[in-house]
Amino acid sequence: MKRTKSISGFTLVNGFIMIVVVLFTLYPFIYLVAQSFSSEAAIYNGEVSFFPVEFTTKTYEVILSKPDFFRYYGNTVLYSVLGTVIAVASTAVMSYPLSKAKLRLNKVFIPFVLFTMYFGGGLIPNYILVAKALGMRDTIWAIVIPGAISAFNVILMKTFFANIPNELEEAGRVDGLDVFGIFTKIILPLSKPILATITLFVIVGMWNNWFGPSLYLQSKEKWPIALYLKQIIDNAVSPTEIGAASEETSQIAATVKSAAMVLTSLPIICMYPFVQRYFVQGMMIGAVKG
Repeated sequence: MKRTKSISGFTLVNGFIMIVVVLFTLYPFIYLVAQSFSSEAAIYNGEVSFFPVEFTTKTYEVILSKPDFFRYYGNTVLYSVLGTVIAVASTAVMSYPLSKAKLRLNKVFIPFVLFTMYFGGGLIPNYILVAKALGMRDTIWAIVIPGAISAFNVILMKTFFANIPNELEEAGRVDGLDVFGIFTKIILPLSKPILATITLFVIVGMWNNWFGPSLYLQSKEKWPIALYLKQIIDNAVSPTEIGAASEETSQIAATVKSAAMVLTSLPIICMYPFVQRYFVQGMMIGAVKG
């Protein structure tokens, strides 16, 4: 009986702690949403906490009424999907050979991969390489190619592949599969957790990427939504720059920053629950071995 009470008490305390952690985690986003629907005066007076004060949708109306907004959103979807496909495929193709101890020069290649985690070459050499040497300036490839392979993602996926029993590959060879067939028909189907994990890492990075596009994209119509919303945030002190009428200036100036952040983060927040179970499993298994 005492043991049962002890377990119940521990469960109660653990549950309470988890609720507190969840509240602390959710509060910043809840606060942003509340601010985005509140009036300027209420924000400056510190009246906004969990719920909007003097509810208004003028900020969203201003942002969403811009015809370019949905074009920028479409650009971001294109960059994120294409960039994620290229990144995950490239990472998997690179990680699989490195996971095999019998690969010649394996111990030479891995240190080179690790080296890139500590030294990236610098901003100016990267810009010269992408914009000048490769001629990718003002193209979609300047956004999706340079960061396609991350050393961290390679090591994580390599570790996951190394944990897959070799007996499965040997069975595939007995069935007549070549290396490509083993990789696509055996390894990848068993690697959903790590693929989902890497996909989440990459798509979040691509979705929030504004610095790369600001360097390489000269044509404004090619901007992603993150860069467009950054411009809105930069101009938030002067809402007339984004189309607000002069009488709306005091109503929108502070709320526009919160609305921009909500619009940027909402798609990723909605996607995460669908990959959460794979994400946790992939991170745990991918980090078991070095």
